[in-house]
Amino acid sequence: MHGQNRQVSEYYISYGMRVRQYQEALSSQPQPLLYPKVLKAAQHRLFDEYAAALYRFASLVTNLDNAGPGDTTAQLQTVWRLTHTPEQPADMHNGPAGNDEDDKQTLEDVIRELELLIGLDDVKKEVTTLVNFIKIQKEREKAGLNISRVSYHCVFTGAPGTGKTTVARLLARIYKKLSVIKKGHLIEADRSSLVAEYAGQTAVKVDKVVQSALDGVLFIDEAYALIGENNDNYGQEAVATLIKRMEDHRDRLIVIVAGYPEEMENFINDNPGLKSRFNRYIEFKDYSTKELLNIYRTFCTKTDYKLTKQASAKLRKYFNEKIANKDKSFGNGRLSRNVFEKSIEQQANRLSLSSTPLTRDILLTIEAQDIPQP
Repeated sequence: MHGQNRQVSEYYISYGMRVRQYQEALSSQPQPLLYPKVLKAAQHRLFDEYAAALYRFASLVTNLDNAGPGDTTAQLQTVWRLTHTPEQPADMHNGPAGNDEDDKQTLEDVIRELELLIGLDDVKKEVTTLVNFIKIQKEREKAGLNISRVSYHCVFTGAPGTGKTTVARLLARIYKKLSVIKKGHLIEADRSSLVAEYAGQTAVKVDKVVQSALDGVLFIDEAYALIGENNDNYGQEAVATLIKRMEDHRDRLIVIVAGYPEEMENFINDNPGLKSRFNRYIEFKDYSTKELLNIYRTFCTKTDYKLTKQASAKLRKYFNEKIANKDKSFGNGRLSRNVFEKSIEQQANRLSLSSTPLTRDILLTIEAQDIPQP
């Protein structure tokens, strides 16, 4: 008995020392997901179970939070790293840490991720053409031949939910693999992050965002909102500063602007400085019923659900009706995500009232009655 008590005491002393050492090592910065790291540092038997459950939950949330299947791998790798690997104190880092997994990937790996996205056939062709052109120009340069200057800046046109941000992330990584930029990260910005409310502050905000995007890609969604409907002075200052910084950092900064087609065309054409820098347009078309169904099924596959034939037929009818009556509020990939979320909520409500034992197959299955009405 005394031997057991001594073993228990020694275990908790050892446990406390590990936790104290770990907390001291990380005390210089706030720590997300500290609990699983403490379990790991203490070599606690519950660590694997806790980390696995957290990863599955993160996988569910990540898949629900993306318009399409998209690139969720890096996000889940981050969750794994945060739960498994103690972070170093902030003063041990010089700038942002690199993504080891991304560094291991080849250009072909990233292009394969693009090809696996649902739909976007024209977008994939445009990106492939751009990649091929860059590669050949680099070969011509090695051979001592004249090369054509490549414009890496892009205009993405299309409605919300068509995958513009997802493709921008992939294109940033492609540019890195082609040695166009060093880091290949993506910084997202909009009017609120670029335009100030007071005189003299807008240029400061733009400079701050540009600085964070150097050696990567700056992605500005609904870029026409910078100047607003009345061409306000602060918005014009933001655009002028951005153009100046694009020139100052032309070898370190790539800008992608995005939004609805007509609005983007007017925005670019009304400013000669933008028009001379943005001549590569990539159109993102609305998803078809088949593509929306495939996106929905991707959510099912990744989160352990399946559709009955009747549910699939009802879902097809749902998407057909939404497409027939679509306006600017039509969400494309986000529509699939939203309908999936409502489906599993209604399934949960239905099953909670059921007196039938909840078998694995029942928990997996989405019935026609779970699909919401259009």
